[in-house]
Amino acid sequence: MHCFKLLGERVMAREFDRQVAELQIRAAILNRFTALGAPETQRVAQCSPFKAGN
Repeated sequence: MHCFKLLGERVMAREFDRQVAELQIRAAILNRFTALGAPETQRVAQCSPFKAGN
């Protein structure tokens, strides 16, 4: 919620439909920032279990 408020404390639009659109845009921006900061994990190799006696 703190990050959401960093995009603006108040809703600037006066009409309800525009307020909804403004908040959806803010949510989309936050989702994009989150996606950019999330690591992309890739498997390098498959590990085989250790067998005694090999």
